[in-house]
Amino acid sequence: MNDQVVELSYALDTFYFLVMGALVMWMAAGFAMLEAGLVRAKNTTEILTKNIVLYAIACTMYLLIGYHIMYSSDSGGFLPNLGFLLGAENSADDVLGSGGDVYYSARSDFFFQVVFVATAMSIVSGAVAERMKLWAFMLFAVVMTGFIYPIQGYWKWGGGFLDAAGFQDFAGSGVVHLCGATAALAGVLLLGARKGKYGKNGAIYAIPGSNLPLATLGTFILWLGWFGFNGGSELMVSNVGEANAVAQVFVNTNAAAAGGVIAAIILAKIWFRKADLTMALNGALAGLVAITAEPLAPSALGATLIGAVGGLLVVAAIVTLDKLKIDDPVGAISVHGVVGIWGLIAVPFSNGDASFGAQLLGIVSIFVWTFVASLVVWGIIKAVMGLRVSEEEEYEGVDLAECGMEAYPEFTVSGNK
Repeated sequence: MNDQVVELSYALDTFYFLVMGALVMWMAAGFAMLEAGLVRAKNTTEILTKNIVLYAIACTMYLLIGYHIMYSSDSGGFLPNLGFLLGAENSADDVLGSGGDVYYSARSDFFFQVVFVATAMSIVSGAVAERMKLWAFMLFAVVMTGFIYPIQGYWKWGGGFLDAAGFQDFAGSGVVHLCGATAALAGVLLLGARKGKYGKNGAIYAIPGSNLPLATLGTFILWLGWFGFNGGSELMVSNVGEANAVAQVFVNTNAAAAGGVIAAIILAKIWFRKADLTMALNGALAGLVAITAEPLAPSALGATLIGAVGGLLVVAAIVTLDKLKIDDPVGAISVHGVVGIWGLIAVPFSNGDASFGAQLLGIVSIFVWTFVASLVVWGIIKAVMGLRVSEEEEYEGVDLAECGMEAYPEFTVSGNK
């Protein structure tokens, strides 16, 4: 291959990587709209504030230290190296002399990875919605995106011990989704349920979201962004084989989401006697999470079935967590945690290089590290500044208490006549 062709391929793969990263960045909008739709009107401004600030914190912390922890360590290790800022960009000599091993810009890799860590943190925001202090959440985001996520990310994607053990996680059912859901679970357990959610003798009271059109829009945005999430994880598109692989990933990602919706809405109709929209939305996301661990190897029909199982699991998980009085307003722990585990377990069914033993090792390692580390951090924050707003602030809504403004002010009583 002559130098001009090499440089053109490098430019194409870099551009592809950046565009896919931009699609994943757009998922931040999806999470914001989904969560804003599924919380009550009096808590909308605060959840939107969380989503834009956590994205900024994730970008900054990953730039300062997280990226280096995740990708600048020795292969096969358990403890990553510590360091700051980014390394040097690839030169033309680096590219031409690599024999094809260097095929996209180092900066494009950072950009693609930083939007993933923001996705993991976005999972946390919905689960702790409507009763957590804004600044407590943001302080946790600093530690989560700078340390907790990158360390377990290094174990797989940075060439650490999980990668050496044969653990397979193509685009992050475990590294991103299970990690985010586990951090959320630790926070929810310390935080407690919203007032009025659970009553005596096991009574469970629904707390409907304020804007289902917004939640539906958020789900469609996430569905779109997931093509970048999974498609970009193929890393290149500049030859026939890779281009075909990317197309298969796109088809399978879409098929799994569709399977999740269909399975969830059917189960909801059977179980609740109603076609529950929120279960359909979570079914779509469950299908997407389920296929993320291996979106290339299955057939399109196989991907549909993997997504459908995810859709069934998420409905059952949401009901089960409610019975356990684990209050998750948006179903994030069920979607990203329970179904993330299913996605990892499903990998060996289509990928002959994967083993159930290695997958279980990855699941346990990610869960234990993230849960223990998050529980410690949440606990310290609780001891120092508290996690939860006062009962009065929760009753009035955290919008006014934390942000001093409401998302829908026309619905409030004004002193002007």
